[in-house]
Amino acid sequence: MSGDGEGRHDDGSRGSAGRDEEVRGARCIPGPRPAADALGLAPSAAPLPGEPRNPLELAEPREPRDLGEPAPPPPEDPAPAPRPEPESPVAPLSTPVLSHRVLKALLGAWALAACSAEETAAVEEHLTECAPCADEALRLRDAVGLLHTDRSLDLDPLLRSRVIEGCLSRRPARIPIPAWAAPYDAETARLDALLGDIGASEWHAPVRLRWFDGEQAVNRRTTVAGVIGHLMTVDGLVSTALGLDDPLGPGQRLHSPLERTETYWAAAYRPLTRTVREPWREQSHTLIRTVSFAGRGVAELSVPYGDFALPLQDSLLDRAFECWVHGGDIAAAVDYPYEAPSPSHLHRMIDLAVRMLPAALAERRRAGLAGPARHLVTAGSPGRSLHLEVEGLGGGDWYIALDSPAAVGSPGHTVAQVALDGVEFCRLVAGHTSPVEAAAGQEGDREAIRDVLFAAAALSRL
Repeated sequence: MSGDGEGRHDDGSRGSAGRDEEVRGARCIPGPRPAADALGLAPSAAPLPGEPRNPLELAEPREPRDLGEPAPPPPEDPAPAPRPEPESPVAPLSTPVLSHRVLKALLGAWALAACSAEETAAVEEHLTECAPCADEALRLRDAVGLLHTDRSLDLDPLLRSRVIEGCLSRRPARIPIPAWAAPYDAETARLDALLGDIGASEWHAPVRLRWFDGEQAVNRRTTVAGVIGHLMTVDGLVSTALGLDDPLGPGQRLHSPLERTETYWAAAYRPLTRTVREPWREQSHTLIRTVSFAGRGVAELSVPYGDFALPLQDSLLDRAFECWVHGGDIAAAVDYPYEAPSPSHLHRMIDLAVRMLPAALAERRRAGLAGPARHLVTAGSPGRSLHLEVEGLGGGDWYIALDSPAAVGSPGHTVAQVALDGVEFCRLVAGHTSPVEAAAGQEGDREAIRDVLFAAAALSRL
């Protein structure tokens, strides 16, 4: 039968013509695309505005060319446009505008190289225009130089005297220290500075005190605190001569430095500690203050030392000498740098020792430890002399009377000559150098040279 069943088979399926029409009208499913890296191609970027999506769209249709015609020349490439030069990544340094007060506050950071590049430029530009700030910058830069660890931090031993001299030149002291007391003032201050730098345990460091007794060197072992106690006790001889308190207490009549020291060490609390520093320093300050207020007449006041006596001005010079010598003993025990006194003070100390030598030589002659006098003269007359030539710090020339303490040394009566370094001569007088090894140069009477060198060593004591 025909009718609505046209185009269908008996089983109800549609014919091939109908299927073809459906296939032609259906949308095609695109096949899988290969990955860009599988063909060695980079993925295409999105086209820029105004740029064609496909470069083939730029191709224009061409007329078919006869095979006999020559090929047209390839189109010339347009000249490339000049590329702009890249801008420099570093912007030019701009100097900020800062006030004078801010720039002055930056000087410390500038000296330490802690400013930024802009601040450094601003400060250095300001220094070319402001003289006060330039001076301050130089002082700060010099101060920064002291912070380098490769330099010694030890102060110049002459710094204190220069500072005091500068202060006194601006404002003279109303009551100045006498010139003969200045060495004692300087040496006690130097020793006190050393004591201020050592630790508590170093006060118990062993120190060996040495001196020369007759024909041989002797020594005594103590500590740093024991040395300061010894200095304070012997300084007490000057205190009692001025009517001040005696560190040994009232009623003591001991004048020998050795006896006084032994008495103090025996009575002191053992072991001595750094507490001894304060009474020693207070005593030295009191001595200096007292002689400064006492006036000129006090310089000749006699200070007994047991077997001999010295005027107060020579006694304080003697105490300055011993303070320096024992300061060196302490410095060696604690490994501390310690310099010699200033040349002017050292010259005074050498002069005192030379003035004491004729009496020391006569004392040794009475004890049978020196040769006999050869040519006695009246008091004040020139006699046989030894020329002592001291070189270096505190140097000079002295002529020592050989036969009588009352005689006068004279260049015209010189029978021998000895050359010594200034510090080495002081070490001999302190008993720290052997008389046999002391002289650097000797000429003339050998007996006179030996007697003078041994007499110089005999000036030493505890």
